[in-house]
Parts: sequence; C-alpha cells; structure tokens
Amino acid sequence: MTGTRGYHHGDLRRALLAAAVQVIEESGPAALSLRDLARRAGVSHAAPAHHFGDKAGLLTALATEGFHLLAEALHGVGGELLDRGVAYVDFAVRHRAHFEVMFRPDLYRADAKELVAARQRAGAALHSGVAGLSERRPTAEDPQGDALAAWSIVHGFATLWISGALPPRVGDDPRKAAREVIHRLFPQP
Repeated sequence: MTGTRGYHHGDLRRALLAAAVQVIEESGPAALSLRDLARRAGVSHAAPAHHFGDKAGLLTALATEGFHLLAEALHGVGGELLDRGVAYVDFAVRHRAHFEVMFRPDLYRADAKELVAARQRAGAALHSGVAGLSERRPTAEDPQGDALAAWSIVHGFATLWISGALPPRVGDDPRKAAREVIHRLFPQP
C-alpha cells in the first residue's frame, strides 16, 4: 500500500461490514461492490477479498451478524409472542441493511456453518414466543403452523413498513403499529 492512504484499522473486517451496511442502506444489496467498500474504508482493493473472499462471502458474514443481532433482540424481550413480534419488527427497522440481506439466500452462502447456526439461534428465539401461544390455545393442533403464521405476520409487516407500503393511518411508530397488528391476529390475555 502506498503512503497516500494509511492502513491503520484496528478491525478492518468490522470496518468493511459497517461500510457494507451503509451501502445497502443507501442503494440496496445489488449496489454493493468490494472495490467500493475498499475505497470507503481507505484500503487497497484487495483487502476486502482477503477477509471475505468475494461479495458472497461478505454478505454471508453480514447475514450471520444479522441473525445473531436478531436473536439477541428477541431474547432481550419478554417471552410473549406479542413482545417477540414487536422486537422482530423493531430489529428490521433499526437494522434494515441486515434484514434486506438475511432473507435473500441467493446473495450469500446459505450453507455456511456459522450462518446456519446463527439462523437456527434466531429461529429458536422466535419459536419460543409461539410456545406460549400454544399453551393458551389448547385446541391448537399445529404449533409449527402457528410459528410459520407468526413469522409471516411479523416479517410481512416489517417488509411493508420498510418499503413504505403501509397506509398513513398506521402512524409513524413501527413498534406501536406492529403491536396492534400482531395483537389482532394473536391476542394475548
């Protein structure tokens, strides 16, 4: 590297992931390039490839990080389905770049061991909220179906919120709006 750019990142991997988040928030995952990330981080164009191999490797790391963040967000609230659903929507809104990548397995290596483990951890956190629902609905015959329905509702709501497709009457507070929608379909005592 020449003296025109200093290479003094304490954690270049972290800096590149942060730059990737910024690019995705600005322009979406399709606009991401390793060369642009290197420029943004002030390093040689080969530096990102050293850490991630290629764009799919970088997006695998970003998705893995996202699933870990989601699991932490879900574990950080009460065990009720309503609370977990609101936390899911809040995560999606606050970590939009991660959210946009996490559910696009065509962008990354979906079979990467660390990604699979992180995805399972986040899934388990969401499913544990559904367990309480089954206890309150003794006639529920399909807990897996309930889990899929709950995930579909919160994921769909989050996607609609992020894309700006919800009607104005929903308001400007995603947590409040999500709570109202989830409560309608999965009432809590």
